[in-house]
Amino acid sequence: MDQRIGSSSQPLKGEPVKGAGFDPAFIPGITAPATQPEPEPADAGPTAGTGADAEDAKPAAAEPAGAAAEPAGAGPAEEPEEETAPEDGAPVFEASDRRARFVADHRGVRLRLDEEDCEFHWDEIAAVETGSARFGKRFTITVHTPDRRWYPIEIEAAARSRFKEWESQLDAVLDAYFEEA
Repeated sequence: MDQRIGSSSQPLKGEPVKGAGFDPAFIPGITAPATQPEPEPADAGPTAGTGADAEDAKPAAAEPAGAAAEPAGAGPAEEPEEETAPEDGAPVFEASDRRARFVADHRGVRLRLDEEDCEFHWDEIAAVETGSARFGKRFTITVHTPDRRWYPIEIEAAARSRFKEWESQLDAVLDAYFEEA
């Protein structure tokens, strides 16, 4: 008796293979970055070599430094944080513990948990929700996006009395920067 493991159905011709069954790193809704073909150098022609010889024959000054790391048509790299400093008196909220960090300021909201972090600009946020457990010292902040995804982060406070202080500081930042559509 022959026994098969897994599904016997095959994908239709012409359809790309999707799903966690074929790719364990597959996450629905997230697409891979598009790759742009490299433009051919201006001196490429019938006299230019092919293969490895062509790579050696390219002049070193044909591409400016850093052009390989920057895709064609892209603007300058992101501005450093110092250039986008908030005006004086602008509200900023920051809460952190040994593992997690939450920052809300004029640029948006930034979450960090261990070595993972993400950033949301104010136009990418649908709602910000706070909560605390009945017992314990964990303060939960959840960022909701318009595409119905949410990103919770828990921060351990030194004392439960910090919860009211954190909520009032976060409300001040949300009132200043967050606009409801």
